[in-house]
Amino acid sequence: MKTLSEIDVHREIITPRLAAAPRGTFIDDLAVYATQHQAQHWRGTFAEFLHDILPQDPGKLTRSSHQYIHDMLCAYRDAPLREGHAQGSSPTVTALFAGELFGIDAALERAIDYFKAAAAGSDVGRRLLLLLGPPSGGKSSLVILLKRGLEEYSHTEEGALYALQGSPLHESPLNLIPASMRPRFRATYGVDIQGEVSPYARARLDDEFQGDFMRFPVERIFLSEAARVGVGTYAPHDPTTADIADLVGSVDLSKVAEIGDEGDPRAWSWSGAVYAASRGVLEMIEILKVKREFLYLLLTLTQEKNVKVSRFPLIHLDETILAHTNLAEFNKFLQEKENEALLDRMVIVKVPYTLSFRDEARIYRKLVSSAPAFRKVHFDPHVIDLAAVFSILTRLQKPQREGLDLTKKLKLYADEDVEGFTAADVPRIRQESTDEGLTGVSPRFVINAVSNAITRNNVASLTSMEMLLALKDAIETDARMDATRKKQWIEFLVLARKDFYNRWVKEDVHRALFASFQEEAQQLLEKYLDEIEASLDKREVEDPITGESRPPDERFLRSVEEKIKISESGKLSFRQEVVRKAMVAFKAGEKFTLDNHSRLHEAVEQYLFEERRDVLRLVTSRSRPDDEAEQKISAVQERLIREYGYDQHSAKEALNYVTTLLSQE
Repeated sequence: MKTLSEIDVHREIITPRLAAAPRGTFIDDLAVYATQHQAQHWRGTFAEFLHDILPQDPGKLTRSSHQYIHDMLCAYRDAPLREGHAQGSSPTVTALFAGELFGIDAALERAIDYFKAAAAGSDVGRRLLLLLGPPSGGKSSLVILLKRGLEEYSHTEEGALYALQGSPLHESPLNLIPASMRPRFRATYGVDIQGEVSPYARARLDDEFQGDFMRFPVERIFLSEAARVGVGTYAPHDPTTADIADLVGSVDLSKVAEIGDEGDPRAWSWSGAVYAASRGVLEMIEILKVKREFLYLLLTLTQEKNVKVSRFPLIHLDETILAHTNLAEFNKFLQEKENEALLDRMVIVKVPYTLSFRDEARIYRKLVSSAPAFRKVHFDPHVIDLAAVFSILTRLQKPQREGLDLTKKLKLYADEDVEGFTAADVPRIRQESTDEGLTGVSPRFVINAVSNAITRNNVASLTSMEMLLALKDAIETDARMDATRKKQWIEFLVLARKDFYNRWVKEDVHRALFASFQEEAQQLLEKYLDEIEASLDKREVEDPITGESRPPDERFLRSVEEKIKISESGKLSFRQEVVRKAMVAFKAGEKFTLDNHSRLHEAVEQYLFEERRDVLRLVTSRSRPDDEAEQKISAVQERLIREYGYDQHSAKEALNYVTTLLSQE
């Protein structure tokens, strides 16, 4: 049988690796995959199951649905993170979610903690898990990934499941063991049996095998949402017409005519969602929209592990219920006092939007790469990040701390350096705004706007400014928003352009104009280090040309530091931090470069840019450039295309835009 390590992770073998393989290799691998999965099937009698299968690992054959899901998560947790997921993420975030969900690690950890506690046998296992969050925030994706993970895990040796053949409840064969024999079972195998035979299996046992349960056929099952085995999904219809039979089934009149008894379990339609989810997971979409009788049935099922339908005794069902809903429905639910008892039986996990623009950008790149309409369109290097910055601005709450504005807050949440704040301040800042991420623009809104911009564009290229204009148009034409919100979101577009895009595009053009930038920047960095070391040590610097000693060049140091708004009172701590990082690199045997300090990197770039501002303005602003200027402009455009991710259309616009910025300064 295959193990999880052999199948990697289901999306890795089916999507990335095979997609990159030659056609012949793909067909061969697909054939092997099908053969291996087919070879795992097992069928036999209950007696053969007890003799051949049970002794191998009794504990795994008596797992509850919560234990099974937790074991699946642990198996994926030990798999390597896939490319595309942020390094340094929490170790509890499993490979199951890596590369698929971004920026909601805290919510994922809480969901995983729920399964851990439930698997340990705590009372948490008698609670329904409700995922609560804004639209397009990842709730459905989280559940889909869990379901897919269960499907693939059931094909592994560790995840092998066995059931009574033909049972619509996929019930455990061990349920056949009479209650009087279960103490002996525990004494023999060291585990307990939880569960009872369903009315359907009991009727079949009496009719076909005359009560001899040792002859009852058993088979290995594989969880599958498509086959309705261990994975069920229910989406509410119109509450006025919704029928609880969608969950628990009803009498099958066609079978009544054949069997002659409405009370016979074989005349019952076992097509309800709770039966499909038996031994696995039931997804309840927009659960708070269903009738209250639905909720009571589900919460009783979660707490008591059974359901009651007419004509039959209590039907034992072991399944995990994962529900999700949006904030509007939840707030409406909270206002009704009679729902307090229902809320008490739920474990609620908030799934907010991400507040890191880097994670938001990963979401957009994933959506763009999966959409055929975007694959032939060139995006300038800042389109995605700039759209992400705008999105995060709409989700942030205005900070109350002195010296902290929305731009600085956004940078802190993206792990960027901000003067006056450290990484240790971020958790406290988050706690001051507990509802951040529950409102604001959704990824779907942004992607729709980008799609419209591409449709309207005459070239297969999208620039950052075109994207901002598309978002502005989407905001202004959205009938759902009031005038106040529209004005606020358009102001966020302006802020994103002013505080982020202007800096990014100027840096690109500056670097492209001066090919020797890296060398010059490193020389400037080394000069800065020499000067601050002398300043901190209170010693003089030897001039490399004249050989004479002189005091540290404080004017030069401040001209660099002021580019990133280092105050006079903060210069000492900043310089000490730079020296510490330089010493860390030196002790590690590495050269200290601008990449070792992001804020100093920005300061040096700005310093060099200011030195050459007049040259840049001259080159890019001539309406009729001479041959020399034409060559410089062409060289800059080619370098933007070759080294910085632009194409002909976006490179030309970037140059024109920077020229406009310089003329305004």
